[in-house]
Amino acid sequence: MNVTRHFSDTRTAEGRVRFLLASGRAQLVAEGQGWSHVSSHATLHDAATFLAVVPKVSQTLYEQALNDLERRMVFENAA
Repeated sequence: MNVTRHFSDTRTAEGRVRFLLASGRAQLVAEGQGWSHVSSHATLHDAATFLAVVPKVSQTLYEQALNDLERRMVFENAA
């Protein structure tokens, strides 16, 4: 069974960024008013790095998404 797990979900006034885990890969889903992006990456690190070049992702959304992802990774490693 292929189960998709929401790892991190960030929402700001500019848009939304989600990092998902499915089938051993990380998916990056970013969206905002009139735009969207979906891509698949080998790791969460690769997906986070790629977020830097996604058009329309504001600096604020980018920074918040990375902060949320880092916080989640710390939480997961502590468990």
